Amino acid sequence: MEITRIRMLRGPNLWSRHTALEAIVSCDETERSIDSIPDFENRIRERFPQLGSMRRGGHNEILSLAHALEHAALGLQSQAGCPVTFSRTVQTIEAGVYQVVVEYTEEVVGRMAFDFAFALILATLTDSPFNLTAALSELEALYEDVRLGPSTGSIVDAAVQRNIPFRRMTEGSMVQFGWGSKQKRIQAAETSDTSAIAEAIAQDKELTKNLLAAAGVSVPIGEVVTTADDAWRAAQKIGGAIVLKPKDGNQGKGVVANIQTEAEVRAGFVVTQAFGHETIVERYLPGADYRLLVVGNRLSAAARREPAQVVGDGKHTVAQLVELENSNPLRGDGHATALTKIRFDDIAMAHLASNNLSPESIPKTGERVLLRNNANLSTGGTATDVTDDVHPDVAASAIAAAQMIGLDIAGVDILCEAIYKPLEAQGGGIVEVNAAPGLRMHLKPSYGKSRPVGEDIINTMYPLGEDGRIPVVAVTGTNGKTTTVRLIAHLINETGLRVGMTSTDGVYINHRLIDSGDCSGPKSARNVLMHPDVDAAVLETARGGMLREGLGFDRCEVAVVTNIGEGDHLGLNYITSVEDLAILKRVVVQNVAPTGAAVLNAADPIVVKMGDVCNGRVIFFAQNQHHPVIAAHRAKNKKVIYCDGTYIVASKGARVVYRFPVSEIPITQNGVLGFQIENAMASIGAAWALGLDAEKIARGLHSFQSSANAVPGRFNQFKHKGATVIADYGHNPDAMRALASAIAAMKPKKSHVVISGAGDRRDEDIRDLTRILGNNFDNVILYQDQCQRGREDGEVLKLLQEGLVGTTQAKQVKEITGEFLAIDTALNDLSPGDICLILIDQVEESLAYLKEKVQP
Repeated sequence: MEITRIRMLRGPNLWSRHTALEAIVSCDETERSIDSIPDFENRIRERFPQLGSMRRGGHNEILSLAHALEHAALGLQSQAGCPVTFSRTVQTIEAGVYQVVVEYTEEVVGRMAFDFAFALILATLTDSPFNLTAALSELEALYEDVRLGPSTGSIVDAAVQRNIPFRRMTEGSMVQFGWGSKQKRIQAAETSDTSAIAEAIAQDKELTKNLLAAAGVSVPIGEVVTTADDAWRAAQKIGGAIVLKPKDGNQGKGVVANIQTEAEVRAGFVVTQAFGHETIVERYLPGADYRLLVVGNRLSAAARREPAQVVGDGKHTVAQLVELENSNPLRGDGHATALTKIRFDDIAMAHLASNNLSPESIPKTGERVLLRNNANLSTGGTATDVTDDVHPDVAASAIAAAQMIGLDIAGVDILCEAIYKPLEAQGGGIVEVNAAPGLRMHLKPSYGKSRPVGEDIINTMYPLGEDGRIPVVAVTGTNGKTTTVRLIAHLINETGLRVGMTSTDGVYINHRLIDSGDCSGPKSARNVLMHPDVDAAVLETARGGMLREGLGFDRCEVAVVTNIGEGDHLGLNYITSVEDLAILKRVVVQNVAPTGAAVLNAADPIVVKMGDVCNGRVIFFAQNQHHPVIAAHRAKNKKVIYCDGTYIVASKGARVVYRFPVSEIPITQNGVLGFQIENAMASIGAAWALGLDAEKIARGLHSFQSSANAVPGRFNQFKHKGATVIADYGHNPDAMRALASAIAAMKPKKSHVVISGAGDRRDEDIRDLTRILGNNFDNVILYQDQCQRGREDGEVLKLLQEGLVGTTQAKQVKEITGEFLAIDTALNDLSPGDICLILIDQVEESLAYLKEKVQP
């Protein structure tokens, strides 16, 4: 068994909506049925007992080693705690070659599981040991390390429930919600609305206390010191029990509470100095430790926190009791579990000593032994939900504290005897206000109700009714994609929205080119959706990107499919037929939002079938108003677009909604260019689906020009000594037919064509190009382009020559080496009234060269 390629599909793809790993796996004849491998199933289950059934199709199903690899990769992830359910193995057209697809939730975990699955198969075949325990342990550890923590995870889960798109920006906890100009970001429980100044204030505990006091919020008195002598002097001034804590600190680090003697103060001062030069000395407030979570202008949750502690049983030492408690499966390292392991450190030792205890002490049965004064969960404390018990005045004080600091999300720490009484009446107070508070104690309290704090945060970031989405139009097909993308973007621009656009020409943000080259893949789409200056996105969605990585978005408002034709890279990546290509390209239609629409070419039967998988509405378009698909759809009172010879008409049933004169749409050349009429109809369909105003659509159609600047390489026209020169990037048989028909409709005195062929196409596709052109053009110039794409020198020219054999119109054929020399040759052959079609390969370079050479 050999793995020849692995791809990580990061968006909706050919196989599913799940993120997935896709591998090409080759099996020799003996590996194409595991039934032919002696005792294989029993041996693999000995090594992986939890594998489960591999025979989904029944006992007679023939399973290869590739199928076993698929099930093992999915099963290992599942056993490691990853929520995965989907996998599939498909036989390709090549004997013994399979496409194996396995869902993953975290990419690095999915890849590691696949590697372990491969090792498991090899161990089974060679009767070697496989350390399942070690493999699962490594997968579990990696999954815990890379998956979102509980705070971030709860917010993301709430966003998913609200249909708000999200994207992890780092391997940590930074996440973007929404797209374009509607995006917001979080890092744990800190949002893009959290002020850096507010966070800085919250870090400065003395400044925080002063601001709260100024706002009339109850706080303990105290002062900042920098020496042990000053700490003792301040403690004497305050009188009674005090608390020492770093001036800039978090998570309770370096806090020493409820101390009173000089020795305790000096020892505590040393502890705080490990976390900063300045130490706060303040009055110790007796009572319980409460954390109130404020989100926006409301109290979201509240919990009573208790310090790390153990309860004696009369048998075990304190150290043993800590070890027993830390073995509780609810306790873990970090924040992945409901509770954190108790930290048995110097602070714990000092606290024991202050109570005349040591790690070897054996507490009585039922005796509580506190291991520190502060009650942070990160040091092993516990939390009890008390949200329903909070007195309204206490809640109001917490909200006022958060707003005084300027935090949109705040963890307000309160010390008081009873949370159901006003603070002033019991001598309680607010001791800290924290930015980016942990949410775990509210999501998974040790005792009491779980609170939906993630939902509260998302609802504050995006009020109900908002989903953070901008209009996204995805355009795919064989021909016309780029022109349609540019025209749709132009129409949306007429509404005043800033448009982000991807195409084979580059990425544009509000008319500005930010990336050049072929940018029709998912990476470019994601970049547009991340850009803060984008109000709407129009994305050319090519087959290559879908195969390589899936879609760059989870769903679109509008999907446009222009057509599906032959010669569009058939034979590559196991896409061997037009039907295969249609299955791939319908992925954009399958991922239309329920509120959206698919705009489909009614004249293309394969495209028409895509309407069956659309979750939203379907708008059909065709030049022929009497086309059966148009007539049937219209009879159902649904939306259609057609051309009646004078107008492009958009109607819902019998009611005409829009009517646009063809004569006022320049790209159609007054209706002569049929393929441009189709591009205009597809664009009108997208605009209609988005609810654009008819007047703005008409204005956009009229102002859009098919120039080299507006749509480079798409039927760009130049005048040269009385002749017309047309530059186009057409490169497949369907494009040749459309272009030949357009040139014929323009009635040239003599027609000329300059063409090469892409070496990565099938032989028959290259021959078809000149077979079509040879029957439609008087003079043909063949040239060999700069990159042969794997072909031998002269091989493409030979295939082009073979396509001309038997054609009826071509009277003169020339062979030229080099695109620019071919252009020069064609220009020299022209006479007034002639039309020359130049099928360019290097779009930018060739257009620049043409602009220099043509003469009006």
